[in-house]
Amino acid sequence: MDIGKILESLVNNTRTLKRVSYVVLALTVAIDFFISRHHHVFFWEDIPGFSAVYGFISCVLIVVISKALGHYWLERSEEYYND
Repeated sequence: MDIGKILESLVNNTRTLKRVSYVVLALTVAIDFFISRHHHVFFWEDIPGFSAVYGFISCVLIVVISKALGHYWLERSEEYYND
């Protein structure tokens, strides 16, 4: 099996890609329950899966905010240069 064909089929099928992403996120959170923490600086470092969920939410927010800024701030009407 060619890894390129597998990746191409994942990218073309967004439903499958979302499912794979959710499974990877769930596995990351599950693995975090078994990792021992030796040095704690902040209290949220003791919460299992916090880093994975925080990273996922941060990534989603970056994409959503960037798209909103691009739409409302950068995008111009079709008649912008014809005036």
